[in-house]
Amino acid sequence: MNRTLKSALALIAVGAMSLGTLSACGSDSGSADSGKGKVYYLNFKPEAADAWKSIAKQYTKETGVQVDVETAASGTYEQQLKSEMSKSEAPTLFQVNGPVGLASWKDYTADLSNTAVYKELNNKDVALKNGSEVAAVPYAMETYGIIYNKAILQKYFGFSDAAVKSVDEINSFRTLKAVADGLQKHKSELGLDGAFTSAGFDSSSDWRYKTHLANLPLYYELKDSKTTTQPKTVKGTYLPEFKKVFDMYLDDSTTARTQLSSKTADDATSEFATGKAALYQNGTWAWSDLQKAGMSAGDLGMMPIYFGVDDEHEGLATGSENYWCVNKNASEADQKATEKFLNWMITNKEGQKALTTEMGFTTPFKTMNDIKSDNPLVQVAQADSVSGKTQVSWNFTLMPSEQWKNDLGSAMLEYAQGTGKWDAVKTAFVDGWASEIANSSSAE
Repeated sequence: MNRTLKSALALIAVGAMSLGTLSACGSDSGSADSGKGKVYYLNFKPEAADAWKSIAKQYTKETGVQVDVETAASGTYEQQLKSEMSKSEAPTLFQVNGPVGLASWKDYTADLSNTAVYKELNNKDVALKNGSEVAAVPYAMETYGIIYNKAILQKYFGFSDAAVKSVDEINSFRTLKAVADGLQKHKSELGLDGAFTSAGFDSSSDWRYKTHLANLPLYYELKDSKTTTQPKTVKGTYLPEFKKVFDMYLDDSTTARTQLSSKTADDATSEFATGKAALYQNGTWAWSDLQKAGMSAGDLGMMPIYFGVDDEHEGLATGSENYWCVNKNASEADQKATEKFLNWMITNKEGQKALTTEMGFTTPFKTMNDIKSDNPLVQVAQADSVSGKTQVSWNFTLMPSEQWKNDLGSAMLEYAQGTGKWDAVKTAFVDGWASEIANSSSAE
């Protein structure tokens, strides 16, 4: 091959490389600069997926740092995290749901002691420690209870046989049950299919019962024993109250018990948003979906899931299962890029807006203390926090495993469908807890 031909081929090769570089610049990473490190976040919350994608794109445009966001399907986060962590391009940012979740991932967590997200916490005690290191920082405090349609309840209060005449009088399980029964009785006049939305046991919805509702009997039992760490066993002291609330959901419902296995979270949202149900167990995060479905802020209120134990003092259920962790096995550049991204999220107006307005979170950071949320459910939660009532803490972060929740959910569904007994729910709750703790101990 002569020198002229070699030179021509070399020029062609250089041109091809340049085209390749230009092509890469036009990829999904936008104007990302690989020299600045990159961020890969595995998001836990499907309802916030669009907001995370949007703010990631905006951050990349502003800083040149590539931010990729993937969202696990509902109920599959732990499974997908294990899969992603085994890859060469593992998440640089992931989350755990509390102390139990951290125990599984403590070997992957970088020390966040010197990061802005830790230093800007209103209360640093809410961070999770791994020995002396700060392993996980909560980014959202959330609240759940029973969301209600104000207009439908107001119409019900006008009936001569209404159990109460105002929402303020619904202050116990007894009055809640009486109102639910009354709504069910007058469902035709009210245009309802049922008092409560469907208690769906599709994976998109079952967490509302096997986790969030199951938190109530756990909360009261641990409160009695003054336990703040994961117990090796539980007694199921308040399972009778758990059954009464669950039965209310099933009996005063839009949906027959036999049809619950396939009912989804979207079904429940639609039933509530279209006025086919007046009561809906969910939380502050539901506002974005309800708003998209056409509801206005003035349509909604939220009350505690009155449990029949300490109704006079019971507030809404408030806590967090959303803790950020930075992957210490990522490159130093990627770790630094991830820390800077988190700092931007809590200090930049666009990041703050994404977390509070678009995702509907109540955040625990000093940098956002003055931000007033336009989420009506967050406003209710904030009022409840200063009402003098005792907020129900999120103790489901102490539940032994996802398997425990799944077994409990299966037993609850069998009971609901009439193919199983309530005793199986008690077995899953009490015996299942002990066996899962024993199994996790033997595996260590």
